[in-house]
Amino acid sequence: MRSDPSDTGGLFVGRRPGTRPIHYRGEPVLGDPRQRRRDALLGHCVLALIVLINLTFWGPVEAGWLWIVSHIPVLVDHIFFATVVALIGILLTLVGGLIVCKQLDAAWILIRRASGVDQREGVIGRVFAYTAMIGVTLFGLWLVFGGGLASTGTAPGAP
Repeated sequence: MRSDPSDTGGLFVGRRPGTRPIHYRGEPVLGDPRQRRRDALLGHCVLALIVLINLTFWGPVEAGWLWIVSHIPVLVDHIFFATVVALIGILLTLVGGLIVCKQLDAAWILIRRASGVDQREGVIGRVFAYTAMIGVTLFGLWLVFGGGLASTGTAPGAP
């Protein structure tokens, strides 16, 4: 009888499906080297797509929704309603993007395993962290030197 929580997925294995640990097969069977190189290239392309989607979370999605809302005549007259519509649109877009990234991450694991790499974990957490650092840095540069604080000609706290 298996009673070790690490084998059974914890105390709630009977209540929620999918809580058991994942048991992978052995090492991937290595086939044709050209096919492995194609799979590795496809894995890099999927990773680049995940990075691109995550980079859009740090500016283009928000700017796009604000642009869309500003071009709807009914919403331009009602600022509060336009802000609410933009916020809902941004949130739905971000959640949809995260869902797509999670699916691409699962596909990336399978593609990497097909290319001969013993890949067991996804990359979405690291990609999100790195793109957050890039996005915050770019936003900070824009705020200080670009259209943010530089366009007013005054420093923060100046009268």
